[in-house]
Amino acid sequence: MSERGEGGPREIVLVRHAETEWSRAGRHTGRTDLALSEEGRVRAAALAPALARWRFELVFCSPARRARETCELSGLAEGAARREDLWEWDYGRYEGLTGEEIRAARPGWNLWRDGAPDGESAQQVGERADRVLGELREVAGCVALFAHGHLLRVLAARWIALEAARGESLALSTASISVLGRERVAAVVWRWNEQPS
Repeated sequence: MSERGEGGPREIVLVRHAETEWSRAGRHTGRTDLALSEEGRVRAAALAPALARWRFELVFCSPARRARETCELSGLAEGAARREDLWEWDYGRYEGLTGEEIRAARPGWNLWRDGAPDGESAQQVGERADRVLGELREVAGCVALFAHGHLLRVLAARWIALEAARGESLALSTASISVLGRERVAAVVWRWNEQPS
């Protein structure tokens, strides 16, 4: 288990929202405010026993309905504070499209390198993640963050002092739990992409 190092929370528990119809279809879902699918609701409720092992000092949640529903169904909505900076990557003109559809029109496209037209770059998402992490510097206990796949991948990369685009290497499933923390003074990833059954 993690040891609290110099400053910041003991553990940051990242919870990716459960499945929506678009996430199941592989569609880029940034600002489109979708509800969870029926399967997503079941999977969100299944997170509750796994999350019950922590006592959270703070719970932050993306304003998106899919994140709020996941937070509620997992039993942590009471006292959860919304944070605009936890919205998913803004995919601009690529909103609602699959990667295959985008690459058919723009061969070789890579979100992490190229960003999205009329949307955000990895660096811009990283700036939002840095603001969230900055808010947590004075927290001594554990924190839960309910948000989105790409945003949480960027946030984890920034936690361990990598460029935002390095989040590309951190695949993250819906309804998953990951844990960031410290080993002595080093920021580390303790657990990644765990899916309670």
